[in-house]
Amino acid sequence: MSGAKFTDEFKRDAVAQVEDRGYPVREVAERLGVSTKSIYTWQKLFSRPAKVIQEVDVLIVTEN
Repeated sequence: MSGAKFTDEFKRDAVAQVEDRGYPVREVAERLGVSTKSIYTWQKLFSRPAKVIQEVDVLIVTEN
């Protein structure tokens, strides 16, 4: 799908499938009809740094 435009929501969901749900990049890319390079690029754009993830996790734990 060369030159296809995807929404930020689509890209974030693709990244979440890899990072949050643990699916392999190759599998997500095939299922969504995009290249693995696109997934890796979107990860760089939309991934939360590890420090932010830890802080959010701590907030969630302390609120419950």
